[in-house]
Order: sequence, then structure tokens, then C-alpha cells
Amino acid sequence: MDRITLSSMRFECLLGATEEERTFPQLVEIDLVLEADLAAAAASDALADTVDYGPLVQLTEQIVEGSSYNLLEGLAGALATGVLQRSASVVAVTVRVRKLAVPMDVSIDHAEVELRRERSLRD
Repeated sequence: MDRITLSSMRFECLLGATEEERTFPQLVEIDLVLEADLAAAAASDALADTVDYGPLVQLTEQIVEGSSYNLLEGLAGALATGVLQRSASVVAVTVRVRKLAVPMDVSIDHAEVELRRERSLRD
């Protein structure tokens, strides 16, 4: 399957396992890997034949900034569900969510969760 990757989108999110962590928005970084058949778009060079990812970036922003999440997994799951509901041509999506400020007493670049979800045969 062909892929479109949207990498390192940054948003602020109320995120954390404790209420204290969710007091102030935190910077998160999101990657979406959209799996779809891009053969028609490759042949036609027409936007109508591909996944228009502009609306998916807007959806990502709405999901991330519009709610509060306890876990990276919850945010990643909401994004995967939203992408599959919004874009019928996406047959699978991989979502990576990185929390860039991890409240631990150790030097750590980020914490990351990766989920992959496929459209069910009933969709």
C-alpha cells in the first residue's frame, strides 16, 4: 500500500496521568502515516485522485487541542479513529504521538506511543 506521511506536527494539548500535568497545555508532536492506493493520483497528478491531507491536519489540530487526555494512547486512538472516519480513501493509519516534556528525574528526549489502525471490512 502507498503512504503519505505527515511528520512532526506540533500542537499544545492538556495531557497527563495526573491532574497537575493537565493544568497547563503541553507541547506534543504528531506523525500520521496514511495508507491508501495512490496509483490514480500518480497517473493523473490531480488532487481529486489522492488523499487531501489538509482537512486531516485541521482534524488533528481539533482533536489534540480540543480535549484533555490522560494518556498518549488515548490521544493516539482518538486521532486514528478520526482519520479513518474522515477520509474514506485511507485504508490504514499509523499515529505517533510524542510528549516532548516528560516529568521524570532523568534526561529523556520524549515519550512516544505508536498505534496502527486499519479500516474494517464493514466500513
